Amino acid sequence: MLAFLKALFQSKRLLLELTKNDFKQKYVGNFLGVLWAFIQPTAMIAIFWFVFQVGFKSQPVDNFPFILWLVAGMFPWFFFAESFSTGTNSIMANSFLVKKVVFRVSLLPIVPLLSALTVHLFFVFFMFGMFMYYGFMPEIYWMQIFYYLFAMSVLVLGLSWITSSIVVFFKDIGQLVAIIIQFGFWLTPIFWNISTVPEKYHWIIRLNPMAYIIEGYRNSMIYHKWFWEDMNMTIYFWIVTSVLFVIGALTFRKLRPHFSDVL
Repeated sequence: MLAFLKALFQSKRLLLELTKNDFKQKYVGNFLGVLWAFIQPTAMIAIFWFVFQVGFKSQPVDNFPFILWLVAGMFPWFFFAESFSTGTNSIMANSFLVKKVVFRVSLLPIVPLLSALTVHLFFVFFMFGMFMYYGFMPEIYWMQIFYYLFAMSVLVLGLSWITSSIVVFFKDIGQLVAIIIQFGFWLTPIFWNISTVPEKYHWIIRLNPMAYIIEGYRNSMIYHKWFWEDMNMTIYFWIVTSVLFVIGALTFRKLRPHFSDVL
């Protein structure tokens, strides 16, 4: 872990350049360019707001406007879905680097993670602005968002190391990840409140590490709870995330020498 962090620090300029290039390549040829990275999620939130707030006239959730409750769950999921999906394909998308350039290939899944993080930070502050627009002034609890963002980044990196290394040999993994993201969206309490589910089933829902993140964002922005107030969930999340991180690192290390033979 220390060696990885050291390599990460030593490669910070390379990571920055790769992230900038990744960001630009996604939207090359488009008139609005990188603005699409911000326009698309904003448009989706606007549609959901119109459908649920105006169309279905959704009631406030725990005395909070539905749109605020919704974005506190949607924004972290956008980040997770984007970074996990692109992280899975990071080795395939940069096969020329794997085959021709000698450098730490394990850094490649970090590039789409940083790219998605740039967009997500914009939406975090956008979310802060939305809450203030509705009359909710900043609280110290809001700073906890960055703890959950760090936790989610570690989770995504571990998963991306696993999937990005296996997809080189089994292309179907890319399709499987897309299905997992689709199902995960509806199985994670984003659109629905976990309190609407019988309490005896809560433990099943909370087996999903992203449930901890979504609840964490809402605890920070709405319910004003610290992460240590639910220590059982915090310990469970970090055990699962640490195991996935270690498995991801070992899997990547084991398969890395064979990438150039397959690509």
